[in-house]
Amino acid sequence: MDPDERDGDRSLPASGPQRRPPPWVYVLDVATSVLAVVVVGLLLFAVSGVWPPLVAVESPSMTPNVETGDLVFVMEAERFPGPDARHGVVTAEAGGGPGYVMFGRAGDVIVFRPDGDPGRTPVIHRAMLYVAADENWYDRADPDAVGDAGNCAALRNCPAPHAGFVTKGDFNGRYDQATTTSTVVRPSWVVGTAEYRVGGLGWLRLRTL
Repeated sequence: MDPDERDGDRSLPASGPQRRPPPWVYVLDVATSVLAVVVVGLLLFAVSGVWPPLVAVESPSMTPNVETGDLVFVMEAERFPGPDARHGVVTAEAGGGPGYVMFGRAGDVIVFRPDGDPGRTPVIHRAMLYVAADENWYDRADPDAVGDAGNCAALRNCPAPHAGFVTKGDFNGRYDQATTTSTVVRPSWVVGTAEYRVGGLGWLRLRTL
């Protein structure tokens, strides 16, 4: 008896060349992925009323409550305002009532265009006070956040050049209006209020800028 017949045929049939999917399959995969991203973006826009509804944090000025590289969901300020809101924004001074805490502290965190300049990178800081036009807001200010200013005349943007918000980064020592970051933030310069953050996901966006 032939040894191969006695032990059985252990050989395997030779495999033929693998068939590659037609090009349209790859095109369909890419189109499906793009469509999914567009649909998600439109849904987020429908909820937030702001475009883009997601922003990447570029600086550590809000540390530790919002970190560099976080991806933040932003909503139109007057869409779902909190208690005691002015133009849809609850300031740290107003507090918003017991339990109203956004990103670790009282007061809304807002995204705004510094000095109303559309060419500058938007800033994400906390709304501290709402001041009226020509108001001497020095006495309402946190003494630790006005720098060396001993009175309104020595404090930048005091009296207030117009009505709006006095803002500050949680990590920063002074108000934005006590520095060159921005004058008093008009409500029309507010892009929206920060609502949620996803840690680290913003790095993907920052690497593409």
